[in-house]
Amino acid sequence: MDKWIGGIVAVGIVIVIAWLMYRSWRRRTVRDASLSSYPLPEAIGAPALEAEALYVATTPVGEPLERLAVRGLAFRGAAHVEVVAPGVILRVAGEPTTFIPAERLVGASTASYAIDRGVEPEGLVALTWIANAADDPDAVPRVDSYLRARYAGDAAKIISAVNDIAAAPAVSRPEHESEASDD
Repeated sequence: MDKWIGGIVAVGIVIVIAWLMYRSWRRRTVRDASLSSYPLPEAIGAPALEAEALYVATTPVGEPLERLAVRGLAFRGAAHVEVVAPGVILRVAGEPTTFIPAERLVGASTASYAIDRGVEPEGLVALTWIANAADDPDAVPRVDSYLRARYAGDAAKIISAVNDIAAAPAVSRPEHESEASDD
């Protein structure tokens, strides 16, 4: 009889945790419903760069631990990155194609962590761009989309290609104190 009670309690705990996770994700998608990428233009031309990567997350600039549920960039997955003259195309497995126009790209740099991915120093590529805010056309929601290049050397190529076409005005990044302590 004690096995049954323990089993029922364990199943109850799992159900409560699953419900809390669902509720949390639902609130996040409602909160971020107005943010999106841009429509893919009909004529994009030949890519200046194509690379394979792991898409990690999109976060507000300066907040690498606060995930945004931007349509097409809500879930982590394998990605194909194309840098073309009009902008950057991200094709994340299982998600709609994401396009970031060059005039909305601030630039690209390196990062060491985002959400659930901590890597060696400078192991991630952070694409900084201005998201499309459907509810407020005058808003300038700057976000970082993090990628982990699949092959050695591709991160530097992605950063260089994106910075070559980036046209949005740069913004200074807030300085973060290290998560590690000297204790």
